Amino acid sequence: MTRVRQVYPQGQVTLREVGLRDGLQLVTTFPSTAAKQRWLREEYAAGVRCFEVGSFLPAKTFPQFADVGEMVATVAALPGAHGIALVLNERGVNDALASGVAEIASVVSATEEHSQANAHRSRASAIENIRRLCELRDASAHKPIVQAGISMALGCSISGAVDPDEVLRLVEQCFSAGADAVGIADTVGYAGPKQVGELTAAAVKLAGSKPICVHLHDTRGMGIANASAALDAGARILDGSLGGLGGCPFAPGTTGNVVFEDLVFLCESKGFATGIDIARLVAVRQILREAMPDEPLYGGLARAGLPRPEGRLSSL
Repeated sequence: MTRVRQVYPQGQVTLREVGLRDGLQLVTTFPSTAAKQRWLREEYAAGVRCFEVGSFLPAKTFPQFADVGEMVATVAALPGAHGIALVLNERGVNDALASGVAEIASVVSATEEHSQANAHRSRASAIENIRRLCELRDASAHKPIVQAGISMALGCSISGAVDPDEVLRLVEQCFSAGADAVGIADTVGYAGPKQVGELTAAAVKLAGSKPICVHLHDTRGMGIANASAALDAGARILDGSLGGLGGCPFAPGTTGNVVFEDLVFLCESKGFATGIDIARLVAVRQILREAMPDEPLYGGLARAGLPRPEGRLSSL
């Protein structure tokens, strides 16, 4: 727990940039390794410290993550930076452990229907997958943080509404399996602030001193409102992606994650210090424009600029 709290200090807001993984999972063109490294380093220079850098998946199927090992090394070379990588099976776990990544994330579906359709396994089997991941972590010389993310926690693209009590049961099971942190995700952007606030408050209470992460999508324009509700309910770890990159294969044509720049502004406006220079962060979008000119980028700050005390807008 000591190491977990060094990365995720209790009571302090931690914002995690997931654009390099979640943001790139559906794109047809993607930045080169050099461009991704520039993206990461420029965000680091702006004050960002937590990065989801890729997935340990077959390079033939997911070529955008073929360089995940290089990205893990890139973030590890930056003092105080924290790298996260996604795994879906034991082979991925072993590759992640060998890479030395600081945190390994895996996924459990909130509904049985989605678990079977997405991963061809039951939720019970997914929990055992988390348990096995933790066993492999404990047996390794390198002992990264393990996060279990609960997808479709606020609504499922297959079965619709999700019982919050079922999600809380899964949160408890993930911690019992050995996870250091648990994430709750509105994977397809079904929820509004009321649902997000209520589930977040219950999960934070259940977790006690253990970290709860909140991962939101802006599919129906509720992303920032939902993030505000999560903060009000006690969440202190939130995900977003630069320019709102991302999306979900189960909600085709939708927008992606909460816009990271706007999420930083939200936190600062609510009195939570992030240590991130917003103007400098917004400037990193140019790397994405150059590398993926056909990929839409979103964000209110990039469009309107930062407000100034005297009422004028600053130029970004």
